[in-house]
Amino acid sequence: MDKTALAAQLQSLLSRPVLIDSPMAKHTTWKIGGPADLMIFPTSEDELCAVLPLLQEQQINWLVVGNGSNLLVADRGIRGVVIAMGANFAASQWRGRTVKAASGMLLAALALEAAERGAAGLEFARGIPGSVGGAVRMNAGAYGSNIGDYVTKIDGVDYQGQRQSLAADELSFAYRDSSLFSQELVVTYVHLQLREGDRETIMTQMKTYQQKRFLSQPLEYPSCGSVFRNPPNDHAGRLVEMAGLRGLKIGGAQISPKHGNFIVNLGGARASDVLELIREAQRQVFDYSGVRLETEVKMVGEFE
Repeated sequence: MDKTALAAQLQSLLSRPVLIDSPMAKHTTWKIGGPADLMIFPTSEDELCAVLPLLQEQQINWLVVGNGSNLLVADRGIRGVVIAMGANFAASQWRGRTVKAASGMLLAALALEAAERGAAGLEFARGIPGSVGGAVRMNAGAYGSNIGDYVTKIDGVDYQGQRQSLAADELSFAYRDSSLFSQELVVTYVHLQLREGDRETIMTQMKTYQQKRFLSQPLEYPSCGSVFRNPPNDHAGRLVEMAGLRGLKIGGAQISPKHGNFIVNLGGARASDVLELIREAQRQVFDYSGVRLETEVKMVGEFE
């Protein structure tokens, strides 16, 4: 792939500059990851409609990212094009307690907007670092609530550059999963129907959840959020802690002494450090409990 030539082609279709060899450490909440060959920042569905067919025609590998909160990017980086649906694709349109939110919007920001309008349902989401699009794909949730419970429609652009919409009855959601993973669709907008609520009550509940997170999660260090999926009727963090792994360090990465399901970047951590910690936790938890922990975080790029 001629990066310079492809960057010029893409730039002709986009309003924001195309980045060449930009370190993914700048674009993930873990602050880890080598360079992406090319990174683009679409600002509209029209731009996606133009870009996706070009990438498909030239058989270029590509990856969509939001806030980079659930990604472990390899130290060697990512070959191909990263499509960043971030701050340039982050507007919301409210009508009563229904909202059409762009997929690059931070879920926490949308939750705050909902609270200010007396729209209940997203109280759990105030402390979740992901984007709206990523949150819906993985059905993000906490404290017994999930975002999929409120989705009424998904808008997107398919890989051939055509706009598509999926109604709620065409979607399915499960624990940290959704049918969107099997759809050839880049999510652009998420439509939610929230409940009527009282602003002060919602704000109070949000503050309670935020306080719980502050006390139990290592928010002072870069992380991806939860590393492992919770096994049925148990918690991954509890199993990691019972296996005696709190505080285990490899390089600049550490299993948090505060929460066993968080691996934090103490400074200068590499993806290889994190991956080694993940594998060690999986091995020791299985030896201790017989449970095989599955990762919630997505690993992308050129791992050895």
